[in-house]
Amino acid sequence: MYQKEFMEAAIAEARAGVQNKDGGPFGAVVVKDGAIVASGHNHVLSNNDSTCHGEVDAIRKAEQKLRTYDLSGCEIYTTSEPCPMCLAAILWANISKVYYGCTIEDNEKIGFRDLKFDSMMGGRANLPEGFMEEKDRELCLGVFEEYTGAEKTLY
Repeated sequence: MYQKEFMEAAIAEARAGVQNKDGGPFGAVVVKDGAIVASGHNHVLSNNDSTCHGEVDAIRKAEQKLRTYDLSGCEIYTTSEPCPMCLAAILWANISKVYYGCTIEDNEKIGFRDLKFDSMMGGRANLPEGFMEEKDRELCLGVFEEYTGAEKTLY
């Protein structure tokens, strides 16, 4: 069941990443049994790592903390609809539910290529019904606006 406080924590992660110039406005938290297990944000620029998106960062930390590669029973809250790479990581980790704020189209509006890659890989039509759910988009757009107005490196 969706809890706004977890999306707010993902937004705080995204905001920290934007302020530190770590990467894009993407933050995520992994939740299990009603508690945050781990949080992460985009570190593409700070780590020189094109794979260190917010969801991947949070998944890596959750798996280390729980000492498992299997996050069955976990949910992920993310400031934006996951890109194809992050979506694959979420599926590989066996996360049961994705709550996202901004859409993949919103990502494109601020300079990210998620929609292009999503189209190349066949889109999302084959995902299980109800696996991903948009929540609090307007709240998440706030950190996108902060990112748009910030000094940044596009990648």
